Amino acid sequence: ANRWLSDSRDSATDRRLDELDDSFGLYRCRTIMNCTSACPKGLNPARAISEIKKMLATRK
Repeated sequence: ANRWLSDSRDSATDRRLDELDDSFGLYRCRTIMNCTSACPKGLNPARAISEIKKMLATRK
């Protein structure tokens, strides 16, 4: 999701954020970085989740 949310050309940002804004999604992440340690592509999913949480917090 972060890939599309970060794209300034994306016109569905609000709809995507609405889909992500629930208690069973992003907010279940406790940011203990296990996903980042285990990611076979060397990505940082915890950072992406944190950025999306910030986007949700600032739009309200």
